[in-house]
Amino acid sequence: MDLGIEGKVAVVAAASKGFGRAVAKLLAAEGCRVAICARNLETLEQTAGEIRSLVKAARPEAVITPAVADVSRADDCRRFVQTAADKWGGIDILVTNTGGPSPGEFDALDEAAWSSAIDNTLMNVVRLIRHCTPYMKRRGGGRIVNITSTSAKQPIDGLCLSNTLRPAVIGLAKTLSIELGGDNILVNNVCPGSHLTDRLRELADFRANKLGTTPEQVLEGMARERPVNRLGTPEELAGLVVFLCSGQASYITGQSIVVDGGAYRGLL
Repeated sequence: MDLGIEGKVAVVAAASKGFGRAVAKLLAAEGCRVAICARNLETLEQTAGEIRSLVKAARPEAVITPAVADVSRADDCRRFVQTAADKWGGIDILVTNTGGPSPGEFDALDEAAWSSAIDNTLMNVVRLIRHCTPYMKRRGGGRIVNITSTSAKQPIDGLCLSNTLRPAVIGLAKTLSIELGGDNILVNNVCPGSHLTDRLRELADFRANKLGTTPEQVLEGMARERPVNRLGTPEELAGLVVFLCSGQASYITGQSIVVDGGAYRGLL
């Protein structure tokens, strides 16, 4: 299937590993020019080099540009988008993505934890979209995909911050899908469940300490809770994200799609 995004300019946040890396790799494989960011320069450059090597045979023209940025900071969001736009003349695709906020129940969370989580989980999405949409409007349209969490659909025990702020991203995206639809800018969310990422391993450590067990046992239990009886991979999520960025998804907007092996039991 031709996804129709060859030559498009894509901005992928927090892409040195996990979901962001998998998405950036697939976008590059489709011929996009991809700007990626992360906080650590060494890890970021290593990831950029690995993606170039992986897609070189199929897409020798693919371009990966790394930029050091912490998307919880307003100025870093602006600078990251500006770097991509200055290099390639505009923006066509934005994929927002961050590691989840710190785990913890309500009584364990102080003002600093809430403030940090708001910047890292909600305001980064607001800022990146704000900076990208003017370029998309000038190019006649664009795609925005927010990588969120199943906590936006169904609260997860011990993740008070995520349970509160991920739904806010869903509300923002639904609103923007209406406000930006006339500009041919489509806005969707992808809600991952249990995929083998550093974030999942962090949560497994948190739960293991709380339950007096091991992280490995926690991960095994998570796998058994899924109808498919296993955990997902970042690549399985990335395939959907890239499809939503494509010309084949031109009539899909305002949607929040769960990718969790069937664990979410809600009807909507």
